[in-house]
Amino acid sequence: MLVRYNYSLKKYNTFGIDVRTKKFISSESVEKIKELLAGDELANENCLVLGGGSNVLFTKDFNGTIIHPLFNKLSIKETGSDTTIVSAEAGLEWDSLVKWTVENGLGGLENLSYIPGNVGAAPIQNIGAYGVEISNLITGIYAFSLESGEQRFFSNDECMFGYRDSIFKNELRDKYLISCVEFRLRRSPEPFNLSYSNLEQRVMDRGRITLKSVRETVIEIRREKLPDPSVIGNAGSFFKNPVVDFNKFSELKKEYPDIPFWETDENRYKIPAAWLIEKSGWKGRKAGRAGVTEKHALILVNLGNATGKDILELSNMIIQSVKDMFGITLTEEVTVI
Repeated sequence: MLVRYNYSLKKYNTFGIDVRTKKFISSESVEKIKELLAGDELANENCLVLGGGSNVLFTKDFNGTIIHPLFNKLSIKETGSDTTIVSAEAGLEWDSLVKWTVENGLGGLENLSYIPGNVGAAPIQNIGAYGVEISNLITGIYAFSLESGEQRFFSNDECMFGYRDSIFKNELRDKYLISCVEFRLRRSPEPFNLSYSNLEQRVMDRGRITLKSVRETVIEIRREKLPDPSVIGNAGSFFKNPVVDFNKFSELKKEYPDIPFWETDENRYKIPAAWLIEKSGWKGRKAGRAGVTEKHALILVNLGNATGKDILELSNMIIQSVKDMFGITLTEEVTVI
């Protein structure tokens, strides 16, 4: 276990914001972290679990202890006739997990290729892409209480998953350290989920639909749309896609006949936040040291030495513009600290 003090978090958040934490603890051992949490060292301490930092915006120094899990074991827990349960520890890079499942012929995660971050953070956000959300694949989660160190198992239902949401983002925010996530994956790659936009055609252009070709296509599309955080700081999609009721949708459709949408359930419609932001004139615009990339209107970027407050101020300006133009209030997908 490694302990550092007054430690910079610049390389631990994909925005590249240079803030510091009072104490930084990292460990490759689940048991060491369990012992730490069960002891007195962190009693009454403000603690935050930080993995890849791909979905967080720091607006100030963190006056407390950052716990950075490095445990990253991957194993098959159970194999049935049609499915396999895979167990992945929190510190494992998310795309490494996806790559492994594809190479081992296990279907389910291929549409979620090339998403930055670590396994432990994925359920908090209920990450999703190209018609797939991990909540549909998770069987359960093991987590340690930050207060007592006690381990608890959360079933899928207990996680209270929603659109880019979970119990770990609400009632249990900053109360648990997720140590391991279990996924139920298909032993047969089919059926593939290629319903999103032109994904099926892009895959077919490669010649044949396989786990590998779906993964390669998703990676290709994401590279086209999204800037590399190692080149220009960003946290991927900054805002959630808003969902409106039938009356609001009818109003929007009347004024904007070309508005894109997905019907999520009866009389509820999801509107692409990127479309709203672009229509509001923000795509490609700059605001000081922060900006919106020309590649995708959902991506806010650090143009160089931006502070978290610079990014947040830009976010608030975008929210106001969209609200003034469409009467819709955008919500951040990124966790602001």
